[in-house]
Amino acid sequence: MQCVLTCPHCGHRSVETMPIDACLFFHDCTACGALLRPKPGDCCVFCSFGDVPCPPVQAQGRCCG
Repeated sequence: MQCVLTCPHCGHRSVETMPIDACLFFHDCTACGALLRPKPGDCCVFCSFGDVPCPPVQAQGRCCG
């Protein structure tokens, strides 16, 4: 349940643990301090900026809710 998030502002990459049963709507970039939010149409920051989609999308093809 690891995902590499890439900040769209500075390009910093960080390895993050994804929650199995929830979406992560916000993430603070540790390099530049930018607050990452999902892109329109995405359910979470992992689906928008990660190298793999969140676990609910991987399992069901759709996200929380």
